[in-house]
Amino acid sequence: MFVLSKLMSAITQPMFWLAVWWGLALVMLSMFLSWRRAALRMLWGGLVVLGLLGFEAVPHALLRPLENRYPVPTPELVGRHVGVIVLGGATQHPGVYLAHGQVPLGEAAERMSLPVGLMLKHPQLQLVFSGGEGRLLATGVSEAELAKAFYEEQGVDMRRVKLEAGSRTTRENALQVAALLGERCKQPWLLVTSAWHMPRSVPEFEAVGCNVTAYPVDFRTGEATLWTEYSLARSLLLWQTALHEWLGLGVYRVTR
Repeated sequence: MFVLSKLMSAITQPMFWLAVWWGLALVMLSMFLSWRRAALRMLWGGLVVLGLLGFEAVPHALLRPLENRYPVPTPELVGRHVGVIVLGGATQHPGVYLAHGQVPLGEAAERMSLPVGLMLKHPQLQLVFSGGEGRLLATGVSEAELAKAFYEEQGVDMRRVKLEAGSRTTRENALQVAALLGERCKQPWLLVTSAWHMPRSVPEFEAVGCNVTAYPVDFRTGEATLWTEYSLARSLLLWQTALHEWLGLGVYRVTR
């Protein structure tokens, strides 16, 4: 499953398929002179598709139903829980930490920062962070280690924190946390991860017997997106996130 998830990260990138398309066209152009016109059409067509991918309204439309599936719980509801389960995915390459001693947070920084505020407001909440090394080539530094450094920097009472450093996928997050908490997993816990990742995460934790309430963060969409919103670099990342999550949701349903 881990290797499959890494493969999905590649094949859900639009630029991967455009590169394959252009590569095929160049082979046709180089080796088959009779196919020159078709190859040129493929090259121009790929360029047009690349330009269209910059409109953010379409990937937003794919992400919005994922992000809106679970509401943000009210402060009153938060207070009824015993703790917060935080899924990794917010930190960037640990090489930055090793070189400069600072924990690098990415776009999903709210996964890390929001639980700090919740613990300040609700002294009864415990925190469980789940995240190992999700890279094919290991660096020797897990996300749990980076989380430990981050929470210590934020002044969090580490006696209220448990770290799980063995998981590499969402399914492994659920399995490892369930093993770590044991019967305590049946108590009410908040589950914090990106809003678009929540539809895949909640069923995995429920499948291992954990009692979780979704607390979605790191939203990428609003109520609507104007067609004038255009950014090729940002939109390509949104496309990858949306395609990866929808494909992952289907794979997890089939294999659960």
